[in-house]
Amino acid sequence: MSDVIPHDMKDNVFPVPIRYLDLSSDDVGANAPAIDTGLVVFVSEGLPVGQAYIEGSESPAALAAHAVLPETVEHARDVMHTPIRNRDVSLLICTKDRPDELARCLASIPKQSLPPAEVIVVDNASTGDGTRRVVEAAGATYVRENRIGLDYARNAAVRAAKTEFVAFTDDDVVLHERWLENLMKAFDRPEIGCVTGLVLPGELSTPAQLIFETHWGFGRGYKRLDFGQDFYRQSAPYGAPAWLIGAGASQAFRRKVFDDIGLFDVRLDMGAAGCSGDSEFWNRLLHHGGTCRYEPTAVSWHFHRKEMKGLAKQIRQYMSGHVAALLVQYQNTGNRGNLRRILVALPRYYLQRLKKRLPNGATSDTFFLKEEILGCLNGAWYVLRRWKMPAW
Repeated sequence: MSDVIPHDMKDNVFPVPIRYLDLSSDDVGANAPAIDTGLVVFVSEGLPVGQAYIEGSESPAALAAHAVLPETVEHARDVMHTPIRNRDVSLLICTKDRPDELARCLASIPKQSLPPAEVIVVDNASTGDGTRRVVEAAGATYVRENRIGLDYARNAAVRAAKTEFVAFTDDDVVLHERWLENLMKAFDRPEIGCVTGLVLPGELSTPAQLIFETHWGFGRGYKRLDFGQDFYRQSAPYGAPAWLIGAGASQAFRRKVFDDIGLFDVRLDMGAAGCSGDSEFWNRLLHHGGTCRYEPTAVSWHFHRKEMKGLAKQIRQYMSGHVAALLVQYQNTGNRGNLRRILVALPRYYLQRLKKRLPNGATSDTFFLKEEILGCLNGAWYVLRRWKMPAW
């Protein structure tokens, strides 16, 4: 699989360039030279405010005119001038056997405009001592969790934190210098229990990375979005699509919500369960009356898997976790919309995808269709075999 790519990507040249253009610079002026194929991210006040993929050659000014909305620029300016009221925050990172990626992530923390009260790294049963050495060199707090599973590690991190807020990022992420500050500024109402941020690609050097960013990426756009009770009720017939809220690689919580509704569900984010512990927790928070916010000025960069084999495994885990989370959500909330999504919406969705693939062959959108379907079946089987297991 590593040598095979979708036919609609055979003309792509890698690495795909990622350019950052400041709206106030001559690079976006009327006389600026045209730019070629790649991802263009426009920046204002030091923050990304819009993006576009281009093929061929285009004028930066014309591209910015339709890729950047005035309200996103205004929002970035407003956030920049908003005072910081919430400073008591711990930064939590869960990791396993990736000391090099972890060192890169930790190196971006001292540059934060809002220094965290503490940095806690949970080592989820790494095989060597490389992780411990990296953590100690960075001056962070090292916590060992020998029960394998991301949510075991997340819960260990929450238990270790003593601050009013906790922020999570992943070891394969690099943080914008105002990431933590802008996450904290978004907690401006007491009902906001969670804030997620904009996650951009750190690189697009391989077909696997481009497929992931195009069809599975973590970015949720450049508008602030609130997900509250209206969102939860209106989407109830098919279960709230909590994955729209953001990405677990960039999220923060009021520490109090874990006391109110419990910790991450350890049945998810491990082995056959795949992932989705974060989206299940967001769903639970909404079910209990809380609000989640997506804050695009809290920016970070994620380095996606480079190999097609690794991406295939990741996508299978995603869909396994998605279905497992829906079953857990049904068990926890009684909302039958979660079952309706599994039994009605997903079969209908994949039937349409199969019909699209059969006459046209595999495009980047349908290349991992087998892994998606097998993941769905695996997630259902995993949870049903463990139905009586305690939620957390």
